[in-house]
Amino acid sequence: MNTLKIKDVSLVYNNGYQALNAINLEITNGVFGLLGPNGAGKSSLMKTIVGLQKPTEGKIFFNGSNIVKRPIEIQKRLGFLPQYFGVYPKVSAYNLLQHLAKLKGIYNSKERHNQIMYLLDKVNLTDAKNRAVEKFSGGMKQRFGVVQALLGEPKIIIVDEPTAGLDPEERNRFNALLSEIGEDIIIILSTHLVEDVRNLCSDMAIIKQGSILAKGSPNQFVEALQGKIWVKATTKDELPQLESKHNIISKQYIERLMHVTVYADVCPTGFKPETPNLEDAYFTYLNSTK
Repeated sequence: MNTLKIKDVSLVYNNGYQALNAINLEITNGVFGLLGPNGAGKSSLMKTIVGLQKPTEGKIFFNGSNIVKRPIEIQKRLGFLPQYFGVYPKVSAYNLLQHLAKLKGIYNSKERHNQIMYLLDKVNLTDAKNRAVEKFSGGMKQRFGVVQALLGEPKIIIVDEPTAGLDPEERNRFNALLSEIGEDIIIILSTHLVEDVRNLCSDMAIIKQGSILAKGSPNQFVEALQGKIWVKATTKDELPQLESKHNIISKQYIERLMHVTVYADVCPTGFKPETPNLEDAYFTYLNSTK
């Protein structure tokens, strides 16, 4: 079992901006969702975990090693899947993976070949191994990204907004692949998409303005809202009055009508009960700290 422990980690940049504020997390094998809006501190936390920057305060341990003092202890066991990654034009998937494997320190040619072919088969890309990666579809590129992240048998993988631009079928296939991989290693999914966390993660945290607002399983977040989420169809003219009276957590158009969702212990007049979901939990926490 792999374990990442983040203890009281804060980060203040040279210009005085506080990117992280006393972060405490413990993450083990599986897919962990770090959910927050753009600018919440997700990237700052990921860069700090992998040793690209040192925290101003706090400690980080990976499998017992202090990786603030010795970042190489996580870097040599790390895989990274960015949202977008560039590839060399006209280079085949197999040849590009050969190059990346060498960069990761897999110098034995037989070991390198066997690992590449095993991973290509795992993501169903064996038949495309001689095709240029630049010609791959979005879903194929993401599956190729999983292969390059898994080279060298990492113990922890950082995944940044993985399903952006994928169609529903590709997204489902990719999510199934990540779920399977996450049984044996830590996968940290950094995203602002609630759907990705709901579909993939057994544990999660919500981050805003560099602070962890809450942590738990998606089911725990949803269960905490039972009997406290209410919805009402409204008009633009009525909206200001509702905003002044109620804790509105979200607004959206459904079939050309605006629906407002509120958090309250008792059903407000004119509202109807709504079965809560993870998006409601996310917006409840985000809006409770305005």
